[in-house]
Amino acid sequence: MLYIVGLGLGDEKDITIKGLEAIRRCGKVYMEAYTSLLSFGLSSHGLSSLEELYGKPVTVADREMVEEKADGILAEARSSDVAFLVVGDPFGATTHTDLVVRAKTLGIDVKVVHNASVMNAVGVCGLQLYRYGETISIPFFTETWKPDSFYEKIQKNRMLGLHTLCLLDIRVKEPSLESLCRGKKGGEVFIMRIPIVWGSPRLGSEDQMIVAGSMRQLQTVDFGAPLHCFVIVGDTHPLEEEMLEFYKLKGKTSEA
Repeated sequence: MLYIVGLGLGDEKDITIKGLEAIRRCGKVYMEAYTSLLSFGLSSHGLSSLEELYGKPVTVADREMVEEKADGILAEARSSDVAFLVVGDPFGATTHTDLVVRAKTLGIDVKVVHNASVMNAVGVCGLQLYRYGETISIPFFTETWKPDSFYEKIQKNRMLGLHTLCLLDIRVKEPSLESLCRGKKGGEVFIMRIPIVWGSPRLGSEDQMIVAGSMRQLQTVDFGAPLHCFVIVGDTHPLEEEMLEFYKLKGKTSEA
């Protein structure tokens, strides 16, 4: 059996009872560590906290292990119970859907244990969840790589009056541009007049921040450590506007 277990957003205490029970019955436990991280990142102290709670060792699985060497994980799940841990909810990233498809194709039983993710926790900002358009991911820019595919999605959401949740990339082991060109693994500012933006680092954690203002205003805010996301606000309902007032930066203009 392959258990895919959501861990929630904050720390080791956010796991559900059902998820904890599943992990404790498994012989091997993997933790996906490239689409998102818990509040303690990949520190040895944080991993020790997980292992102490679970009562067994946790193997950190990077992108290469999950996407190219998943056969080993699935082979183990054929004959024993294996847990694959995901920060947030198991289906917050397409990689995890792919793992489920591969397991089911091989005839391996799969059980999913859901949890909170940024996709619903962002509701704390006060914007109604059903008024969001397509969510986008914004990667780190380099001197030679400045992708702009997400611009069009932001524009489309704005034309429809919908909010846009923007997830900012994290720095983990990723392929370099040169490595991608070889097929091997290795270890500009977007200007648009947007009236209101919500900045929301570390959603679901004890020290989460929620700040609303213009793009220019938010550039002056120290949001602290990752994870970071922000929301480009579309058309607002009166109730949403009331919530906005609680988070607006005070005493500053809202020019973009």
